[in-house]
Amino acid sequence: MVIKATAFWSEHGQGRLEQTTLTPPKADEALVRTAFTGLSRGTELLVFQGRVPASEYQRMRAPHQAGAFDGAIKYGYCNVGRVEQGPKDWLGRAVFCLYPHQDRYVVPVEALRPLPDTLPLGRAVLAANMETAVNGLADAGLDQGNDSPSQTVTVIGAGVVGCLVAYLAHQHGHHVEVVDIDPAKQAVVEHLDLRFVAPAEALDERQVIIHTSASEAGLIQALNLAALEALIVEMSWFGTTRPALPLGEAFHAKRLTIRSSQVGHIAPNRAKTWDYAQRFEVALAALNDPLLDRLISHESPFADLPQVMAGLADCPGVLCHRIRY
Repeated sequence: MVIKATAFWSEHGQGRLEQTTLTPPKADEALVRTAFTGLSRGTELLVFQGRVPASEYQRMRAPHQAGAFDGAIKYGYCNVGRVEQGPKDWLGRAVFCLYPHQDRYVVPVEALRPLPDTLPLGRAVLAANMETAVNGLADAGLDQGNDSPSQTVTVIGAGVVGCLVAYLAHQHGHHVEVVDIDPAKQAVVEHLDLRFVAPAEALDERQVIIHTSASEAGLIQALNLAALEALIVEMSWFGTTRPALPLGEAFHAKRLTIRSSQVGHIAPNRAKTWDYAQRFEVALAALNDPLLDRLISHESPFADLPQVMAGLADCPGVLCHRIRY
């Protein structure tokens, strides 16, 4: 049986849809029909623009990536669909997979994550971003529950990941302030029951600051807002951009810590209690809130993806752009 599929490929800022033929699934594999994929203006946009440092080609590979970062590439990691063929207990199940933008695909069933019936498929495209936020919250030491004192936290950057990590911090009982240069983000932040402030209004002397804006100015502001011995958790990925930081100013005198957070590794303080599957379950449970639908700001049909991706850099108001299949 011949199985046809259509996939999105990109190369140095240009995208196209290509036809492909799939090998029928083996006994331990499944054929999935995609319902939605998600994309944002963060990592995926930098990959589309060819802005991945050569030193990171191997570390940055997505699980089901095809092609290479310095040429044509099929890349993505927010795919939601239903199993069409495969083991009997998988048939018809809603699943999440770290798969690129493609309308049908075959993978080992171990690569699929079943989705709860209570989670709408359209919201499930946020799962990868939510898992990043869950890990970032742990890296910031803000996920320890009722036994830990409440903190006042500043999140710089009201993109998808910034809003999600701020939302989680609030859910854990912390007082959260979200800083962004775009006043249009205020409505989204306040919809999540969070406090929005412009950069000039942000309060200083914070012990925990989470930076997600992927901008030099945002990271400099994090340094300026930090209190003595404060922790700055850097969740942005800058690609080939090299931010210049004023480390000759108060960085040493305040004994500040900048800690990277990367979803490819479980936060050290959770390594004994989570494996990757358990962390993902935490992320899925956190998505069980209709308020988070507001983070899906745009939707387009799969046929429009080449044009959507090419224009994404010029649309600063976009949060998660959902692709419909």
